[in-house]
Amino acid sequence: MTNILILTEVQEAMKARYKVMLLERFPQLTINVVGHHNDVGPYIADTDVLMCFSPPMADHVVREAPKLKWIQALGTGVDNIVDLPSLGKDVVVTNIRGIHGAPVSEATIAYMLSLARGMPQTALAQTRSAWERWPAKLLDGKTVGIYGVGLIAEYLAPICKAFGMKTIGFSGTPRPAPGFDRMVARADLVATAPELDFLVALAPLTAETRHAIGDKVFAAMKPSAYLVNVARGGVVDEKALITALEAGRIAGAALDVFSEEPLPSTSPLWRTKNLTVFPHLGGYSEGYEDRAMPTIAANMACYLSGDTKKMINIVRKPASW
Repeated sequence: MTNILILTEVQEAMKARYKVMLLERFPQLTINVVGHHNDVGPYIADTDVLMCFSPPMADHVVREAPKLKWIQALGTGVDNIVDLPSLGKDVVVTNIRGIHGAPVSEATIAYMLSLARGMPQTALAQTRSAWERWPAKLLDGKTVGIYGVGLIAEYLAPICKAFGMKTIGFSGTPRPAPGFDRMVARADLVATAPELDFLVALAPLTAETRHAIGDKVFAAMKPSAYLVNVARGGVVDEKALITALEAGRIAGAALDVFSEEPLPSTSPLWRTKNLTVFPHLGGYSEGYEDRAMPTIAANMACYLSGDTKKMINIVRKPASW
C-alpha cells in the first residue's frame, strides 16, 4: 500500500478535490490531507509520497518521514523544499510547470492597474464615504521590466504589449522571446532600472536571485516607478523596499509573495506607505487542481510502476540515480 500525504493550506474544497481525483485514477492509494505542517504527526512516519506547496513546508516534515521517496510540489517553486536540511538524498522532487501563465499574468496586470489607478486609496476613501478623485496613470506608453524570463514571463509580455507597453526582459541567459522588445542580462538590472516604470519580479528564488531587487535597484529606479513581486518573497529585499517606500524613492509596490508566509500580523509590511499586500493570490485560481492533475497523475503512474526516471518536471534527482 502506498501512503500519500497532501499538505496544503488551500480551501477545504480544493484539498478534497486533489484526493478525489487521485482516488478516481489510483484507488489503491491511501491518502491523507492536512492543512498545516504541524498537523502531519499522525501520518508522516508512514508517508511514501508527499504533495505540497513550498510555503507551508518545514524541515521537521521531511525529518520525520523515514519512508519518503517522492515529493510532488504542487506549484512551480521548490525553494523551501529542495533546500530543507533534512531532506533525504534519495528523495525525488518534481514540480508543476506550464499552467501558471494565465493566472499569474492576469494577477500581475491587476496589480499594475491597481497601482497606476490608486485603487487601494479608492477603497480607503469609500470607508470614509469620501468622494476623492485624481488623474490615473496609464500603462499605455510605459516601460515594464520583467526580472526572470520563463514560461510565465513569455505569457505576460504580449499582454503588456497589448496595453501599449514597452517590454524589457532580464534573463540569466538573454535570448529573443515573444512579446519582448529587448532582452538584457540579469546582471544589468541596476543599469537598466532608470528606464523602467514598472518592475515585475518573476524569477525563481536561488542563491543568485535572493535579494537581487534591493537598495541599489531602488536607488536607480524612477521616483514614479512601481514594483510588483509575483515570484518569491526572497527575490526582493523587504527591508530595503520598506526604506525605499517610506522615503518616497519609488512610488509604490504590490507584493503577492513574502519571505515569511503567511505574513505575520507583526510585519511592518502591513503598515508600509504605498504598499499593497496580496496574500499569495497570483496562481491561486479556480480549477487549479484540474490543471495540475495531468502532471500529478502522470508522475503517480510512473512512481507506482517503478519508472521514476520517466517522471516529468524532475527538479531534484535522487543521489542513487
